[in-house]
Amino acid sequence: MPSSAAVEMTKRDMTSMPATPEINASAQQLYSLRCDGSQIPTAQLVSVPSTLEDAIVVQSQLSKLEGADLHAWKVAKSPSGDPVAAPLHPYLDNLPRAVLSWRRGMKIEVEIAVELSQDLPVRKDTSYERADIEAAISNAYLGAELVWSGISEGGSISFPAFMADRLGNLGYVRGPALPLAVLQPGSSTSLKLWLNGQIAFDAAGQHPTKDPLTWLWDYANNHSRPSTALRAGSIITTGSLCGAIEVAGPGDVSVQLGNDDDMHFALS
Repeated sequence: MPSSAAVEMTKRDMTSMPATPEINASAQQLYSLRCDGSQIPTAQLVSVPSTLEDAIVVQSQLSKLEGADLHAWKVAKSPSGDPVAAPLHPYLDNLPRAVLSWRRGMKIEVEIAVELSQDLPVRKDTSYERADIEAAISNAYLGAELVWSGISEGGSISFPAFMADRLGNLGYVRGPALPLAVLQPGSSTSLKLWLNGQIAFDAAGQHPTKDPLTWLWDYANNHSRPSTALRAGSIITTGSLCGAIEVAGPGDVSVQLGNDDDMHFALS
């Protein structure tokens, strides 16, 4: 876990961004959709962010409404190639029997999360090398992200709107620690996912870029990211090993990576 000072600095960084009535209304609408488990088309949003910068401010306000603690994040890449991030909330940390809420249309992504042991501040004059990112990681974990958006088309019509909706994150469960060797480019291992006892995925698990650190590395080199992002103690999830698999209903979820590492939780 990060220090309370680091978390508070991140909160101040996000809340210092200007929030207009339009931005507040957008965040409140997304928050209401999430609370109700309702989806609407992009055309029915009260406002659609025109830029990723605007989307980040809406995302910040939504995170405040949800009470996200801002130490767990997902990193990704926009359709235009921009590195982006969003808080993981709720984040459940290696509980013996975690329970998250199910939503119609929900998908699950099995992922590797990393924990930073040192800050990765914004570098204005030089870039991070991959070795720098690897050196800043103390632990790797098996994890599962639940993906669902209040926007029925997700990001297919407006990626900034999807970005504002926390990139569709509806929760994350962090499982057991993994050897750091799983972060090496080209790494793959057998992955099984059971939904209510039925196999939903049984194949080699591999990051879509073939390198689990690609999107974290890109985001670290994003000069426009918040200066307090990527603090020591942060948990960063790195991208799906199995794509996005639809979860048809509530019930039990089990994941096994390789022969030894497994996790279990429930959707209610």
